[in-house]
Amino acid sequence: LAADLGYDCVLLSLGGLNSLSEDALIQHVKIIADVQPVMGSYLQNAVGGRHLSRAFWLRFMEIERVVAIKVAPFNRYQTLDVIYALAESGRRDIALYTGNDDTIVQDLVTTFKIRDHTIRFAGGLLGHWSVWTRSAVNTWKRCEQAVNAGVVPAELLTDAAHITEMNRLLFDADNHFSGCIAGIHDVLMHAGLMNGVWCLDANEGLSVGQAAALRSVATLYPHLSQF
Repeated sequence: LAADLGYDCVLLSLGGLNSLSEDALIQHVKIIADVQPVMGSYLQNAVGGRHLSRAFWLRFMEIERVVAIKVAPFNRYQTLDVIYALAESGRRDIALYTGNDDTIVQDLVTTFKIRDHTIRFAGGLLGHWSVWTRSAVNTWKRCEQAVNAGVVPAELLTDAAHITEMNRLLFDADNHFSGCIAGIHDVLMHAGLMNGVWCLDANEGLSVGQAAALRSVATLYPHLSQF
């Protein structure tokens, strides 16, 4: 369907396949890549992901029609597994996107130098960026400027901590992310972009106090909560 609709690639989540071996997952990816170029997704355990070995990611990158990976395990060691696997693969045509909502700025300003391979995250694929989008674009531009200048301003690192706090509330990390979708909807609703916070799963909704916390943090950091 994605191919027929003209999409350039498909974002492939391996969630829900935790019973499969890594060998079976690789075969699964190959079958899909035969139809459409693939962007991989490394999802954190708290929302249905699983730990995948560095060897898995190396084999994943050996699939010719893999074009990108969203790295979102919320774990520095697992993030480095993907980065080092990319260096070892020799591929220079795979783009990395951060999905680590707890370290957005840190990922975007870091240059990884491994042997003769320089690796950077090309951008972010983050639920946070579906809200407060003007600020998100500005943050990405500031990160690019810092990398190009070779200096990361202290105020950007200060905002990095504030952005992590905003994500903690938006995705309801304190309640194991149970209000993550409703949190996004709530911010969009208060911006006049949605009519409610309803989710496809009728059992999903805002956690107690989440809406008030989102109003408070947006007021606290107005330069980071612009649409």
